[in-house]
Parts: sequence; structure tokens; C-alpha cells
Amino acid sequence: MTTSDAKTISILLVEDHEVTRAGLRSLLNSHERLEIVGEAETVAEALEQAARLRPDVILLDIRLKGGSGFDVCRGLQAMPIKARVIYLTSFADDDILFEAIASGADGFLLKEISSRALVDAIENVVAGHFILDPTVTRRVLARVQGVMQAAAPDDGGLSRLSPQEFRIVSLVAEGQTNKEIAAVLKLSDKTVKNYLSNAMGKLKTRRRSQAAALFTRHPRA
Repeated sequence: MTTSDAKTISILLVEDHEVTRAGLRSLLNSHERLEIVGEAETVAEALEQAARLRPDVILLDIRLKGGSGFDVCRGLQAMPIKARVIYLTSFADDDILFEAIASGADGFLLKEISSRALVDAIENVVAGHFILDPTVTRRVLARVQGVMQAAAPDDGGLSRLSPQEFRIVSLVAEGQTNKEIAAVLKLSDKTVKNYLSNAMGKLKTRRRSQAAALFTRHPRA
């Protein structure tokens, strides 16, 4: 994103650890295009503030008071808001990673991330990209590439995809952006977007992250 894109990005910070929250607040508010508009440490507070503040981005820890970040993310699905959700957590095991993706988030980052990379991730998610921490992207690829058997009869709708749609969804599952996919397949960004839109319709998913999660659960050889 360039500085000419102008609009300030509003952020709701959901984190139950006060010291961590203060550090993130200081870091993000130091960037002129980012603004922390609210903070929450419980599931109930997060959902109430999301509905009231309608932030552009919700930066969300997994462990919260009164539940988990998964509860927040699923609760947001029922709200008429368009906030992008990024998990920022210290938990990196496979079960948590794939549940995070399946819950409908737009990004998954580990707290070891650098400040510059975190800012870039926020801006990229607002631009419509799905973001995975590089250290976990390799594990997603390993799981997808390690499954060599055909999908079970209940394949989540993947069998309805055309070969090109299937290829594009597989690249989304690898964490690639539309622009990167277009370069790999030698297509225009608009063509990739159209293919992905058609594929998501067939898969009955609303977010590219949900399509990616479905693919990781039902890859086909």
C-alpha cells in the first residue's frame, strides 16, 4: 500500500495481557496511518466494541478472558460489519492454526513478528490479502502437499471446481495473494479475482480464508 492511499486504518485491539496491550498500542499508534480506536480483554467486550466502533481491523489474541479469540471471530460472522480479523498469538501448534483459519480470520501471525512486518500485514489485510506468518505457511503447505489420496465423497464442494478454479484455491491455501497467483498462472489480477469469486460461490464460502481452510481439510490428488 502506498502513502497516497490516504485513509487511516482503525484498529480494535483484543488482548488480555495489559503489558502486551500497552506495547502494541504504543507501536501501532506511532504509525500515522494506524489508529487504535478501542481495546478489549474479554470476548464480550470485543464483540460489543466491534459492533459499536466498526473498526477496519481487529487484532485478536487467541487466549482471552471469558472464552477465546475463536469465539470472537465466529461471533463477528453474524454481525453486519466488514472488519478484517488478524490473530496475533504466541500459540503455533497445528490444531490452533487450522482452527484459526477455519474460524474465518484474514490473517494469523505470531507475536515474535517484527514491528515492520506487523504493520505491513495490517495494511495488506485491509487491501484484501490473506496473511499467514511465514513460519506457519510452511506447515500449511506440508499438510496440503502431504495428502496424496483423492478427497472423500464429501469433499466440501471441491469436485465442483474447474481445474483452474481448483488451482487458484490451492494457491490461496498456500498464502499467495491474487497478484502473486496472477504472476504464477500468467493471468490478469481481474481474471484471478473472477475465478476465485466463482470458486467461493461453488464452495459456499464468503472469505478467501474459509476457502483456504476447506482446501486444507479436503485436498485432492
